[in-house]
Amino acid sequence: MSQHISAAGVQFTKLIQLRQAAYARLGRARDALFELADAAMLTPRAGSLAELSLSPVFRRRWPSVYEALQDGRPEREALFRLYVGHLAATARPVLAGDHTAWPRLAARTLRDRTIEHQPTRVYGNRPITIGQGYSTLAWVPEATGSWALPLLHERIGSGETPLGKGSDQLRRVCAFLPGRPLTLWDAEYGCAPFVLATADIPADKVLRLRPNLCLWSLPPPYAGRGRPRVHGVKFKLKGPDTWGQAAATWEMEDAIAGRVRVSLWRDLHFRKASAHPMNLWCIQRLDAQGLPQDRNPLWLAWIGQEPPPLPESWQLYLRRFAVDHWYRFAKQRLHWTLPQVSTPEQSERWSDLMPLLTWQLWLARDIVADKPLPWQKPQAHLTPGRVCQSLGSILAVIGTPAQAPKPRGKSPGWRKGRPRQHRTRYPVVKKRRKKAA
Repeated sequence: MSQHISAAGVQFTKLIQLRQAAYARLGRARDALFELADAAMLTPRAGSLAELSLSPVFRRRWPSVYEALQDGRPEREALFRLYVGHLAATARPVLAGDHTAWPRLAARTLRDRTIEHQPTRVYGNRPITIGQGYSTLAWVPEATGSWALPLLHERIGSGETPLGKGSDQLRRVCAFLPGRPLTLWDAEYGCAPFVLATADIPADKVLRLRPNLCLWSLPPPYAGRGRPRVHGVKFKLKGPDTWGQAAATWEMEDAIAGRVRVSLWRDLHFRKASAHPMNLWCIQRLDAQGLPQDRNPLWLAWIGQEPPPLPESWQLYLRRFAVDHWYRFAKQRLHWTLPQVSTPEQSERWSDLMPLLTWQLWLARDIVADKPLPWQKPQAHLTPGRVCQSLGSILAVIGTPAQAPKPRGKSPGWRKGRPRQHRTRYPVVKKRRKKAA
């Protein structure tokens, strides 16, 4: 019992220290920004950004919500170092990178809108939307579950690409890590440009590959005449006749996936990244007769030092889905895409609060008591949403470092005779299409 109390006390201390350190790094309008962050955690449903001002923890009036995003200047680099400092004691952190869209279809006065990928068909019956793209690099602390703790969550400008933003974020994070991390990436990052952009970063990478790609084996020995060959034979992921003999094969019974076969091929490479060989894993689910169940197997590429054993290889990639869970949680519960702000800068300041909220929930997960709704079952391992439901009692105990508001009277309003102008309408920026490797 005493050990549980002391562990809870340590978590209380860590949570208080994080809140105080983050408050000191929020810059201008820190009081309103910090209370706005608490209101977002404690408000389960909101129809507009102004409704967050109705939360008891937001002691200001509703115009302060928009003024906080207008005047706030969060110190992004300082907040990033605060989060990455929690990884110092982790011997081999697992990082996952991805990007998502913040749809703003009707915001014609919002500058720097781009065409972004969207899984659901909402624009012209195509899997795209118009809005802003955001790239995230998160720490996945657990082998199972939905916890993903963002270290960097940044907007992808019209002059940037998801691959370039993701590689830059990985480089920045690895510069502060004492060890070599394992990083997980979705199929969009499984290409030669990303491999070349991250080749000098000390990190092991697991990349999902699209099933329509072609890889190449190592070239044969030099014959002594002409230019040495760069590529060997072609390896088509959709052509089993080009696979040849696998270097190793292993089968297992999984509690969820059923019977699984994992095959390994070594020393394959992309055509435009021949200097960076990789191991290739093919994961197939089998039926009772031992035949593949799925039309397209799961293809994973390993680039780095000594790869893990085959029984662990395919399960490593499953941890990447925690980032997808976090995107859904941020959009639906933390109200990330709720504000209809008018500038990209305001969107970025609001987005800077999302990692802060998630890290607070993570530190509070072991000290809150589960308070399920009448139709929910009790849980021993709390998800981020369940911690949100119970966080109010913890914040009531530890309080807030934000200062109380100082009323300053009524605003004089718009000066009489001052002309009004319509906001500038900006066209949608179409990024230049590059050839896929």
